[in-house]
Amino acid sequence: MQYLFAVSLSHFSEVTDPRTQINVQHDFIDVIFLTVSAVLSGAEGWSDIEVFGRDKLDWLRQYRPFENGIPVDDTIARIVRVICPEQLNKAFMNWVNEVRVETGKPQIAIDGKTLRHSYDGDKQTALHSITAWSKDAGLVLAQLKSSGKKNENASVLDLLDTLNIKGALISADAMNSQKKIVEKISSENADYVLCIKNNHKQLRDEIAAYFHKVERDNPAWIACNEQTDSGHGRIEVRRCQQLRVSEWISEAQHWKGIRSVIKIERERHLKDKEVSTETQYYISSLDIDPVAVNQAIRAHWEVENKVHWVLDVTFKEDDSRIRKEDGAENVGVIRRFCLNMARLHPKKASMRSKLKMAGWADEFRAELIFG
Repeated sequence: MQYLFAVSLSHFSEVTDPRTQINVQHDFIDVIFLTVSAVLSGAEGWSDIEVFGRDKLDWLRQYRPFENGIPVDDTIARIVRVICPEQLNKAFMNWVNEVRVETGKPQIAIDGKTLRHSYDGDKQTALHSITAWSKDAGLVLAQLKSSGKKNENASVLDLLDTLNIKGALISADAMNSQKKIVEKISSENADYVLCIKNNHKQLRDEIAAYFHKVERDNPAWIACNEQTDSGHGRIEVRRCQQLRVSEWISEAQHWKGIRSVIKIERERHLKDKEVSTETQYYISSLDIDPVAVNQAIRAHWEVENKVHWVLDVTFKEDDSRIRKEDGAENVGVIRRFCLNMARLHPKKASMRSKLKMAGWADEFRAELIFG
């Protein structure tokens, strides 16, 4: 893949400086650039950002004036906390759309994440956000705050409104397998593969019974594919069976665009442990293609492994104590900026290694940010 990205500070020009201009000492874009550079170099909180800035002031001044030096951590916090999250998200998405390259039918995985320590007093106020992940580009496409896990479905609909999903394949977990979401996906000429569990028990039971009937009476109707993955002391075998939707599944009439139902059997072999098995059912607007469907269902969980896990383990997002005003949401967007920048760099190294190198080496940090 051609190394074609360059993060221009002009993307942040869409973000309005929230301060009154009386006694302003530090340039707004300077503070944003400082925060992005610091988080990319491993900074986890406001004081870390200040320390980074004082240590790297000469480097920062190669790109921005910083006429009054580095602001103290409280000033950094006050500025970042009151940025309009919608504007910051728009700047993020505009940048992603510039650097994103689509090939074939792109898959977009949608999943929610709660930032465990972002609450202020009441745990129910912890930030819950929805992430859209491009499997093909390997990038976070968007992040949107949700007003709690119970309201995630409404936030997913809002997220889909912000994305160009035409021609894409949308995958989501069982929580977001909802009729309104399916209707939205179909109306945008996109496809879907969605997990069905007991939140739609009648549909799930009908799909399970239909597979049982066909396996018994007409097994040749079932399209099959088996795939095996191994690594980290584990072997997983996934057996995919796919059938065209039949009138026998009465609940299917309520799901717009549905063409097929899927049964996935997972068999996990862990070192020195018993073999575990799991069966899940899915609905899809795709025609019969068990190889593609099996791959798409497996690929959906990249949003957990390549986004949420990396944010928690490498960026320490789940341990972050940033919580006041819109600070948690805004720093969350900045972390996703940084995650994407690191992923786009062609160097073969882990995310953790890239952040360490960004902290140590000014030249490498400049490559990540400016290309």
